Amino acid sequence: MKKSLLILALASSFAMADEGMWMPQQLPDIASELKAAGLQLDPANLTQLTEFPMAAIVSLGGCSASFVSPEGLVVTNHHCIYNSIAHNSTPQNDLLANGFLASNMNDELPAAPGSRVYVTKAVDNVTGQVIDAATAKLSGKKRIDAIEQNQKTLIAQCEQDEGHRCRVAAYYGSLEYYLIKQLEIKDVRLVHAPAEGVGKFGGDTDNWMWPRHTGDYGFLRAYVSPDGKSADYHADNVPYQPDHYLKLASEGLQDGDFVMALGYPGRTNRHRLPSEVSETFEWSYPNTVQQFKDTLAIIARVTATNKDAELKYASRVAGLNNYMKNRQGMLDSFAQSDFLQRKTAEHQALTSWVNSSKDNKKAYAKDLGTIEKLLAEQHRQSRAEYALNNATPRLLNVARSLYRLSQEGTKPDAERKAGYQQRDIPRYKAFVAGMERNFDVSVEKALDLHNLTKYVALPKKQRNAEFDSALGIKGNMSQSELTALIDSWYANTSLTDLSKRQALVDASPDQFTQNADPFVMAAVALYKSDLKQEAKDEELAGKIQQAYASYMRAKIAFMQDKGQAVYPDANSTLRVTYGNVTGRAHGNEDGNAWAPFTTLRGIAAKATGEGEFNAPAEQLAAIKAKNYGPYLAPELNSVPVNYLATLDITGGNSGSAILNAKGEFVGLAFDGTLDSIISDWDYNPANTRSIQVDLRFMLWQMQQVDNAKALLQEIGVN
Repeated sequence: MKKSLLILALASSFAMADEGMWMPQQLPDIASELKAAGLQLDPANLTQLTEFPMAAIVSLGGCSASFVSPEGLVVTNHHCIYNSIAHNSTPQNDLLANGFLASNMNDELPAAPGSRVYVTKAVDNVTGQVIDAATAKLSGKKRIDAIEQNQKTLIAQCEQDEGHRCRVAAYYGSLEYYLIKQLEIKDVRLVHAPAEGVGKFGGDTDNWMWPRHTGDYGFLRAYVSPDGKSADYHADNVPYQPDHYLKLASEGLQDGDFVMALGYPGRTNRHRLPSEVSETFEWSYPNTVQQFKDTLAIIARVTATNKDAELKYASRVAGLNNYMKNRQGMLDSFAQSDFLQRKTAEHQALTSWVNSSKDNKKAYAKDLGTIEKLLAEQHRQSRAEYALNNATPRLLNVARSLYRLSQEGTKPDAERKAGYQQRDIPRYKAFVAGMERNFDVSVEKALDLHNLTKYVALPKKQRNAEFDSALGIKGNMSQSELTALIDSWYANTSLTDLSKRQALVDASPDQFTQNADPFVMAAVALYKSDLKQEAKDEELAGKIQQAYASYMRAKIAFMQDKGQAVYPDANSTLRVTYGNVTGRAHGNEDGNAWAPFTTLRGIAAKATGEGEFNAPAEQLAAIKAKNYGPYLAPELNSVPVNYLATLDITGGNSGSAILNAKGEFVGLAFDGTLDSIISDWDYNPANTRSIQVDLRFMLWQMQQVDNAKALLQEIGVN
């Protein structure tokens, strides 16, 4: 790790003890804070990615998870494996509604195509290799091209170790870069998921809310070849044997106990400029929320009488509902806050500090002014392209990606655009295969009609002439004309056929140009203009990268000068956040306090027998009979279901293992509270609460309701 930046970032007083998504390597530097919060382990022992407990923590490529047995058993959230449950569901065998439990390993089901378990093996600082002396002198597209080439070289060298997936991640606004090496386990199987009335109990009504009573957990298993190598699904594959796995806690959590979350948080934005805050909350998020609402309404209408289509879109609907409520919650919090004013004042203070000395001026002043101009240009461009991006049919985007893959395939692998190299082909194959269970023509046609209706109503100068020409779109088309045009696309496309999509993954550019499919023809027609737009975007991106890195260098120095902590924004890499189990003295708008735990009593009180609160009859019977087993918490006179903690988490942390002061497994992070999710941008220590499913509830449900005896025994419960 680059010592100069870490010393700069960590020489601070840590005013907000629970704030921060820390890289494991940083934990010894905050040892006193961890100990004060209650950690009983030596923070120095938490830094090694190949040792306990970090070696047990894995990524699913969007969610977090962890090994909990020597036989490759992986625990994560129910909503993180929702797509795999839906993929294996049919109207005749609805695993979403009924749940799934493999009686033995032979009964485990293949997860959705493209499912992966990533085991981090190494993290190395490669800043000097990504921004080398020659690259540092470049700007614009030339800079982006050089950075990409340097990254591809590092990745290619890293992936010479067969079976591993590598990436170069940017930290501190692209000021630093780290090479992440992960074992890529490609044979992933569904082991157990409780019924939807458990795993998604409360649905969208309770999402981001407290009190909560959701059993948001499920199990996968990672498989490898008989010789222990990463391999595609095969009947001869064997369970992966991790070097380390988590052990279940011997005692349940109580109010005030230390906890830490280990996982892969996706994205936070705490170092953004005021102009980015304004653009996001005053334009981007409001438009996104409305688009999600429209999309959800259309899917609900079209699938109302089509159970198979409903199952195909179940995962997408769940994701859209989650993001929509998230964004609306942020908007509501923003409207009631002085966040933008505080952000503006902070930036003005930074600007004053930069201008306070000749050295600061020389080092930072130019780029501090430049970044604002560049961001304004980026915002104008994003607004201009918004309607076009929404109006683009899904199958056109598929055809575009596959045609680009074909064009790049004519080059030596090292010269291909990142995302279109040989290493990426398995993902394309998984994607086109996965469309069998997540695509329905009637739904897509309805979405296209809605989005294109808004697009064609725009003035001609606000539309894209090449796009219109490629798809036969004309301004002010009537609904009947648009409907007829869309119908003609789907009547003549072959992309709804799996074998035809699979063939395009391996097709040559000539085969694309000879293809009469309307979406393929449009993709070919748009190729040159797409490249032109990409070059324009990269010219701007290169300038922004250079100026943003300088801005972050100035901000880190400024914050260090004030004695404040600096940690990198989340970027889907392994992080540790810590805090304590605790409720809130003020909860909802009525001022009711929030207790730190919910119990089985809340499930029985909420259960209606239908919709989002359709708790299984077997579960309700066990609650009524007070069959608590060994999971009773005497102080609650029930089994705890969910609990609150002051953990600093975000999207991507879903499925993160929660460990107690001894490093024992005590549950899974799965949500936050609605008024605190703005912490992605603006951390608020008084409001910020994460929501976890309690290990005791997981074990109670598995034992008393789902009769998962073999699985319980595997994770150490006799």
